[in-house]
Amino acid sequence: MAARKLAAGNWKMNGTRAALAEIDQILTEAQPGCDLLICPPATLIHAVATKGIPTGGQDCHANPSGAHTGDIAADQLRDAGASHVILGHSERRTDHAETDAAVAAKAVAAHQAGLIAVICVGETEAQRDAGETLDVIAAQLAGSVPDCATAANTVLAYEPVWAIGTGRTPTNEQIAEVHALMRDRLSARFADGADMTLLYGGSVKPGNAADIFAIPHVNGALVGGASLKASDFSPIIAALAAA
Repeated sequence: MAARKLAAGNWKMNGTRAALAEIDQILTEAQPGCDLLICPPATLIHAVATKGIPTGGQDCHANPSGAHTGDIAADQLRDAGASHVILGHSERRTDHAETDAAVAAKAVAAHQAGLIAVICVGETEAQRDAGETLDVIAAQLAGSVPDCATAANTVLAYEPVWAIGTGRTPTNEQIAEVHALMRDRLSARFADGADMTLLYGGSVKPGNAADIFAIPHVNGALVGGASLKASDFSPIIAALAAA
């Protein structure tokens, strides 16, 4: 199999039932040859899934059940209708001190539940300025992606921390450099690493989407704020379908 194109929307802690109308509009403008994914807050997972669009959670616990107040298990996401789960997003790594090992354990739980894990990696601004980006990404890939990962059950997303929600994006050359490293490392480690879908995330907008999707080894995007409105997300989907 070849890497599939994927336009994924991460709604983060945004959206109530009133936002479901945006899903209806996004579905009317879906493009052939481009997979879609919406990751709403947990309160909307079932409602979004019933719309017929692939749906993901934004996190899961590594354990299948237990005394973990406020957490959600991978099986529970699956039961609610999810097919994917975002893991290791920089906001989780920062706000909840998630380590690479914790992300890998969650990915194993996701795979065991039949979910596709969308594993995020990315450097901080200080690490970028210190010239450590490639070392940081390589270490996160080695520590966060479990040995059971395949092209069928895992998607990787490069999200430079300093570009998330800031309006700033790396240069095309910087994105290309990181995605080339990711492809090389994954291909060396996994038999089907050359076919794993690699996403870019970090202030993806209708105005820059086409240029980003033209970069080698960029198979799609993990989109934050621009995925909340069909008027913003649909042009990004169209740009990916045309890439």
